[in-house]
Amino acid sequence: MTEEKKKKVVALLSGGLDSQLAIKMMQEQGFDVSAVAIKTPFCDFDCGRGCGFEIRERADDLDVNLKTVYLGDEYIEMLKHPKHGIGAGFNPCIDCRSMMFDAAKKHMEEIGAEFIISGEVLGQRPMSQHAPSLNIIEKESNLTGKIVRPLSAGLLPPTDAEKSGLIKRENLGMIKGRQRKIQMQMAKEYGIENPPNAGGGCLLTEPQFGVKAKDLFDHIETPTINEIDLLKIGRHFRLDEETKFVIGRNKDENEMIKALALPGDILLEAKDYVGPISILRGKNAKLHVNFGSSVTLRYSDAPKTEKNIISIKNGDSEDEISVECAEEQSYLKFRM
Repeated sequence: MTEEKKKKVVALLSGGLDSQLAIKMMQEQGFDVSAVAIKTPFCDFDCGRGCGFEIRERADDLDVNLKTVYLGDEYIEMLKHPKHGIGAGFNPCIDCRSMMFDAAKKHMEEIGAEFIISGEVLGQRPMSQHAPSLNIIEKESNLTGKIVRPLSAGLLPPTDAEKSGLIKRENLGMIKGRQRKIQMQMAKEYGIENPPNAGGGCLLTEPQFGVKAKDLFDHIETPTINEIDLLKIGRHFRLDEETKFVIGRNKDENEMIKALALPGDILLEAKDYVGPISILRGKNAKLHVNFGSSVTLRYSDAPKTEKNIISIKNGDSEDEISVECAEEQSYLKFRM
């Protein structure tokens, strides 16, 4: 294709190696690739590990324009009742991918692109990357025949792009399964330096986070972004049907807990010793102040054999209480 006649395609770019390889394959075949990155409340796009920064860097390295799409309230609504169920964690992979492709479809229509590409590999992920799931995702996003998966397309039915002659099967990959040897060799050939490890970036696939997320959705009809952000930090305890208790694990988390505190939340902190900031949240929070204070003291540097002071902050109200350290067996049963 000459420069002025280059056909446009849209790529879902996760920042992982496979989506980068998919883009390289299409660029090699003469396509003008634009990338879409999807952010949800549960991805690690900008929380700590810097995924968002990495995606922007990868887009620059690949010389593609990048559009970031945020799926917020609509994602939370989907997660309440995912049509196609959840995986081993709390991950609604099929419904999630359908939403991502739907967002990419809108960009495809906006720029007049021919089709969408992704780095999905047949059989690589147990829930969303086997053939029946790939078909479901295409149908749910109204993109049947419009999604090209360059790494595995040689093993999949022909897409509209192949049928119309835009792409040729001999230029498509035949990668299947979880092995990474072929991708690593391709990365070397394409000059992709420091290829990232295979992995998600979705917190919902992590078993421990999944337990906390399920608990939240079991107790709150429509969780807020604030409540979801609180899931990402601290040690979590379910004290009763109405009350959560979260203890910071380091200085950064302590600051985040303070920033996330809402009217009605109760903050606890050892007055005279280094230790965590804890938050009690829920209708019965005040009923658990003594217990929460004793647990907060337990996680601090205070001596475990004597009473000490806990500072209590509830909105503009401040108070103090003298408590003993909690015994482990009294609180571990509530931990998630």
